[in-house]
Amino acid sequence: MMLVQQRPSFLVKENQQYAGTGGLSENNAHARFVPAFKDSYTGQVEISRYRDGRPAPFHLVDCLPDEWIINRDLASNVVELKATVISGFVRLGRFFTRQEASDFVEQLTS
Repeated sequence: MMLVQQRPSFLVKENQQYAGTGGLSENNAHARFVPAFKDSYTGQVEISRYRDGRPAPFHLVDCLPDEWIINRDLASNVVELKATVISGFVRLGRFFTRQEASDFVEQLTS
């Protein structure tokens, strides 16, 4: 039996909220957005990465800094991050929230 890692609930909710918009990786990659996270308290930004260090094409939380992680499950998967950590995207060195990315992509298509 293969175990499938579940995404933290906040990512599932955000994906539902931004479905069909540029706030999702699948809808903004063409505009050079890269999934990332930002600690809004410190300003530190981290690109979403696979465990081997390669950039991931969607939001993954397992390779974020340990100080951002509040809770892991029994298999060591991240289930909760600090409240100050937000998901978004980096484009050309600048962090965009999901809403900002959505707005940017909408302007491109209008």
